[in-house]
Amino acid sequence: MGLTGMVFSAISVAVGAVMYWAITTQGHGFRLTTVGVILMLVGAAGFVVSSVVFGISKMGVSKSSTFDRQVTDSQGQSATVHEEVH
Repeated sequence: MGLTGMVFSAISVAVGAVMYWAITTQGHGFRLTTVGVILMLVGAAGFVVSSVVFGISKMGVSKSSTFDRQVTDSQGQSATVHEEVH
């Protein structure tokens, strides 16, 4: 979900708003304004859910990382080095 879901939700709200306020013709058996309201509600709910997922996924991201690597000196001896990158 995340950022992509937020974009699709915004598009859904925009399409729903156009269907609700800009289209004046009536279909047979259903109203386009009702479909517009449904799209706006689903888009708003999707935007909220996507924002929460995007926010939670960014909370666990750390600016520094650590790793271990094997190094060999000029005399042929090897050692494990623990590094922290900021």
